[in-house]
Amino acid sequence: MEKMSKGDTLAMRNKYIGKSCQLFFRQDPLKVVRAQGQYMYDEKDKAYLDCINNVAHVGHCHPKVVEAGCKQMKLLYTNNRYLHDNIVICAKRLIETMPKDLNTCFFVNSGSEANDLAIRLAQIHTGNKDIIAFEGAYHGHLTSLIDISHYKFSLPGGTGQKDHVHLASLPDTYRGKYNTLEYKEEDISHLYAQDVKEICQTVKNEKNAGICAFIHESLVSCGGQVILPRNYLKETYQHVRNHGGVCIADEVQVGFGRTGKHWWAFELQNVVPDIVTIGKPMGNGHPVAAVITTKRIAESFEATGVEYFNTYGGNPVSCAIANAVMDVIEDERLMENACIVGEYLKKRCMKLKGKYSVIGDVRGIGLFLGIEIVENKTNRKPNPEAATLIHKWMKEHHILLSVDGLEKNVIKIKPPMVFSEENADEVVSTLDRVLARLEGSDDLSKDNGFADSGCPEMNK
Repeated sequence: MEKMSKGDTLAMRNKYIGKSCQLFFRQDPLKVVRAQGQYMYDEKDKAYLDCINNVAHVGHCHPKVVEAGCKQMKLLYTNNRYLHDNIVICAKRLIETMPKDLNTCFFVNSGSEANDLAIRLAQIHTGNKDIIAFEGAYHGHLTSLIDISHYKFSLPGGTGQKDHVHLASLPDTYRGKYNTLEYKEEDISHLYAQDVKEICQTVKNEKNAGICAFIHESLVSCGGQVILPRNYLKETYQHVRNHGGVCIADEVQVGFGRTGKHWWAFELQNVVPDIVTIGKPMGNGHPVAAVITTKRIAESFEATGVEYFNTYGGNPVSCAIANAVMDVIEDERLMENACIVGEYLKKRCMKLKGKYSVIGDVRGIGLFLGIEIVENKTNRKPNPEAATLIHKWMKEHHILLSVDGLEKNVIKIKPPMVFSEENADEVVSTLDRVLARLEGSDDLSKDNGFADSGCPEMNK
């Protein structure tokens, strides 16, 4: 099955791949040679339950998606300057899932490209430059996006915060500066929205300028699986628009029905963004993404006279695959599955919260769940060391999770949409055993899966 041994593959990677391209589980990386549905298989054909791969949205190697791509590749694979049915069908289907004012589509290759284009559209339409993004935000790897991604530019060796970038407080109701311990829940959205209003007013006073854009993930992933407080976006959008800006909803990680209730997570807040960016799940692993915006913003872009051209964006193969992904979501009722299984998983994790002191919070919607690991429930102090151990031990029991958040203490669960209640049971029962070992309430020292070896450095 494998062409090289795991050791030889690792040696070649270390020799030829840039060292900044890090692996999961760096001290004991996982070599994956195939995948199907919600499972990935290593070189020894051992199965791992994939609880983090939101790219393989409708399941790894879904046969209908694979068939659509192969069939189209045998016929034609070229750029979008030629007329072709796939691109217009894909655009129509995407737009039909959106609020009516979002009616113009641009195709790109990745979420990073989508967010870069969204910023370009916003700058041209508003004539402004200043951008507001969340603390802990990550929007992509292009230079324009690293500049607005606090998750990256704030790191040691990072580029630092640019003059045109402004950070809004992450509206985290558990750990944020306005939280449910100190404030009434109904006041929290307003207080966080006021932060954005103050940024807008500061830009106006100090620069005599308006805002270009407010960009946000509709559910905050890298920042720690944060669910935005009710009505937060509605009030924030108003402040931004009052100061000349547009609102960009980054749905790259959370779109295409992951919430179980809507196609797009921004719909949970009953708002209509000016620009929506989508990617990752759109191609189930194939590089395809898009930007959806209004006619008015698109016309501002066209008025520059500068043609927009993307060689591979919207090519027939990519659009055939995206169309197949949407077919599978609808035909297999995966949004309904996300709603039912997600609620089931959350309830079971809430029971673990009542049982273990290291679980400070369980939050999520649909198949987007975060478990906050703390020293104890009273002090809420982040416990990244424990989160790292949980991550490691779960992998040793063939369940793949990830850890993220501003304090690197949030267990992230965002599996393929075919995740089942049986999978949820397996995750929770294994997590139960891991937490028992962690808190010393059970003797699992004879279980080889919980060997007392040093845990590796946590890597994304």
